[in-house]
Amino acid sequence: MPAAIPVAAGIVVMGSRPPPGGATCVPRFMRRLLAACLLALPLLAYAAPRTCRVVGISDGDTFTALCDNGIRQEQIRVRFNAIDAPERQQAFGTRARQALSQLIFGKEVDLDCPKTDPYGRSVCRVMVAPNSAPDGPRTLDAGLAMLTIGMAWWYRAYAGEQTPQERGQYEFAEQEARAKRAGLWRDADPMPPWQWRQARRTKPQGVN
Repeated sequence: MPAAIPVAAGIVVMGSRPPPGGATCVPRFMRRLLAACLLALPLLAYAAPRTCRVVGISDGDTFTALCDNGIRQEQIRVRFNAIDAPERQQAFGTRARQALSQLIFGKEVDLDCPKTDPYGRSVCRVMVAPNSAPDGPRTLDAGLAMLTIGMAWWYRAYAGEQTPQERGQYEFAEQEARAKRAGLWRDADPMPPWQWRQARRTKPQGVN
């Protein structure tokens, strides 16, 4: 009669009786399954939202946060997911940085970071307690707030990384800010940051 072979805690499979000496023969597919589960654990841990304190603001969509990883504190650079704020050399670049500082600097934020960009920054959705209830739960989407006050564009190139609900919220917030001429939309024809960066990259050397 086949013997029950223990594979992991609470998991047994039916197979041949173990050979003399106590060794067990775990089916190959079970070994592969267990190996895949073990390899996935670090990824699952990384994907879990983490709470960090904002300690620096670079511009309207990038900041530095101090996070406790359970062993020690680590400093990470964070890039907002799905928004693009004016660069510091652009019109409204300084105001966008100031607006983000008022929104999150010195506060604890919840970071949901599905990826890292080519510059080593964690790309995150950022949740913070609203200024009206600073000691309350972190229910305000900071990226959505920046769109609402007209201090960022919705970065449509990365809309596919958002849920349908988030895409709808971000699109509506940008449209409302544009209609109200809030923030950067006061300009007649504001240049999106991705176009500004492209123009800088293709600008001939020696041309000011």
